[in-house]
Amino acid sequence: MTRIRDATSDDIPAITALYNAWIPTRTGAWTEALETPADRAAWLARQARDGFPVLVADENGDVVGFTAYGHFRGEGKWPGYRLTAEHSIHVREDRWGRGIGRSLIEALVERARVAGIHVLVAAIDGEHHESMRFHERLGFVEVARMPETGTKFGRWLNLILMQRILDDRTHP
Repeated sequence: MTRIRDATSDDIPAITALYNAWIPTRTGAWTEALETPADRAAWLARQARDGFPVLVADENGDVVGFTAYGHFRGEGKWPGYRLTAEHSIHVREDRWGRGIGRSLIEALVERARVAGIHVLVAAIDGEHHESMRFHERLGFVEVARMPETGTKFGRWLNLILMQRILDDRTHP
């Protein structure tokens, strides 16, 4: 059984491994540098400092996925974006199609709503069609295609932005 819970420092090795899993071979993260557990520990501390959740999917003590959201554009520099957050989700590939990603996102959306977040954004590599379909099924809509926005493996990458409006507020 999979349980969604808040991440703890004990989860840092698993979160690091999940994040790093695709870096050497795929374009989901636009970096070629692997993160260390110290990098992820610092990130987890920043998330806590900023009041942003980090949730994990726990299967009998085995972390098989995580999700989080954080500042959209500029680490809080632009207050006009304070009600918009960008999220990330990583699920171990052997667990795809089992509802783990859906459970993680649903829990993250609930946390975002409680925190007053109005829009949740997914920034997806243009080659990651599985992620785009996954987000569509969860109510995200494509709002932008940005050709040749990044590079990895010596080639240009396209960025797809998808968003989900979380409430029906007409004013902030």
